[in-house]
Amino acid sequence: MPKIAIYPGTFDPITNGHLDIIERACKLFDGLIIAVAKSSGKNPLFSLEERARMVNLAIMESQNIASKICVHPFENLIAEFAKEQGAKILVRGLRAVSDFEYELQMGYANASLNRELETIYLMPSLQNAFISSTVVRSILTHSGEVAHLVPKSVKDYMMSLDKRF
Repeated sequence: MPKIAIYPGTFDPITNGHLDIIERACKLFDGLIIAVAKSSGKNPLFSLEERARMVNLAIMESQNIASKICVHPFENLIAEFAKEQGAKILVRGLRAVSDFEYELQMGYANASLNRELETIYLMPSLQNAFISSTVVRSILTHSGEVAHLVPKSVKDYMMSLDKRF
């Protein structure tokens, strides 16, 4: 039976740091579902459809992993989504100690909702450790350059949208 993992996130937008984690997870699992969360509570800059599109564009740029990945937007709890998908592993990225406490709490909460669900944590490479969607959004809203933080196709797509960057 193939080992399928889920990498959930808001991906508002997907960054080179996310892609780093995705590529590493693809080495560990037979398949990877990238679960794009609606996350209306976070008030995302990009719509769910735009975020899912950007994830797909980023994946297509990395053709060596594209065949292992599918992208699914979701609106329910990740523990329930994992049950629906038949996945028992969540992949999460840890950039710094500040991420650890939040991710640990989420891992325990998800395990309390779905006892079969395990969370593994991957660290991005050092060159991507500082990148976050929050940093990218902040730079975008101040008309700064993000080409070194996101895949080229994602930057091009963001610039094609009728947003004020």
